[in-house]
Amino acid sequence: MKMNILKGSILSVIVLSLVAFNAIEKQKVDVEASKIEWEGEKLTGSHYGTIDLKEGYFEMEDGKLVGGKFTADMNSIDVTDLEGDDKAKLMGHLRSDDFFGVKKYDEAKFVINTVADKGDSYGISGDLTIKGKTNPIAFDLKMDGNTATTELVIDRTKYDIKYGSDSFFDNLGDKVIYDEFKLDVKLVMK
Repeated sequence: MKMNILKGSILSVIVLSLVAFNAIEKQKVDVEASKIEWEGEKLTGSHYGTIDLKEGYFEMEDGKLVGGKFTADMNSIDVTDLEGDDKAKLMGHLRSDDFFGVKKYDEAKFVINTVADKGDSYGISGDLTIKGKTNPIAFDLKMDGNTATTELVIDRTKYDIKYGSDSFFDNLGDKVIYDEFKLDVKLVMK
């Protein structure tokens, strides 16, 4: 009986040691140093701006990326290519129910589900939630020291943002807004 207790104790120490050395570490993102820039295009041109990151972290194991979760503050949507009344009008429209409905959906979230190490980058797949709708997305993420960068192309219609889409409405003429928008993301870890 003493031998079984001793074997059990030794086994427990070994298992706990392995878990301790392979623990997943959360690396918080510095929301002030990080940046999310957006660009949306329409038939007659494009607009661009920023969205603030509210919080986020990467999960690291043995120096390698294994997961993460990020939240954007949708109330922070800003238009940086316009000024004055034109800027205010577009910002108001983007925040309205026609687009992101920020009164009801004040956050957008991304959760990393799987990570593939590609050597000079990581292949990321995860779930993006915008306006209460969740869809899978995949992209490459480059990490350089404490900074991660990527460019995403997102189909807004998958998130029930159909305003001005010629995929859903006829006879829009030069008022067509393309379904896809781009995000240029720079995340800086603390």
